[in-house]
Amino acid sequence: MSKCPQIGVLALQGAYDIHAERLNELGAITRFIRTPDQLEFLDGLVIPGGESTTFLKHLERAGFYDVLNDFVHTKPTFGTCAGTILLAKDVTNPTQRSFAVLDIEVERNAYGRQNDSTILTEETSLPGGPMEMVFIRAPRITRVADDIEVLATRDGNATLVRKGKLLAATFHPELSDDVRVHQLFLDMVREHTPCD
Repeated sequence: MSKCPQIGVLALQGAYDIHAERLNELGAITRFIRTPDQLEFLDGLVIPGGESTTFLKHLERAGFYDVLNDFVHTKPTFGTCAGTILLAKDVTNPTQRSFAVLDIEVERNAYGRQNDSTILTEETSLPGGPMEMVFIRAPRITRVADDIEVLATRDGNATLVRKGKLLAATFHPELSDDVRVHQLFLDMVREHTPCD
């Protein structure tokens, strides 16, 4: 049996185990990533939700930031919620450091506090009709560059975007039974690194 693709899920915080379950259901081999050396030999990476400033503290303490920065600039990467913030070129409310690999602007916690979390069903350009989107203290994408593909929106703001080997969602697709977003990322990884 092929050992490809191997997708890492950054396991520092957030629902990383559920991301892994979704990808395993779709035929990927997943590994939890907690140290920089574990990024080696991966075909792709998921950066899950959580709290983006806490993510940064973990990464900087472990000497992880620079290695992960190199990875997201060269390999397929999928960020959800806080992961989207880390991939964005510009971060506001307040500003913070990021990998700046995806030319979007993101406003942190734009939809309110934890008790403002919501589940919506919105249109998407992905095949299969409207998609359930789970928003938890979600960021809002307030600007997208012309070369960014917008795959779904909420109130006119992008919620799912793609550029090349990069995918980002402001919602939590792992908390829905709809696996289309994870399937899209898996397809992107396979395009970038074909399996035997």
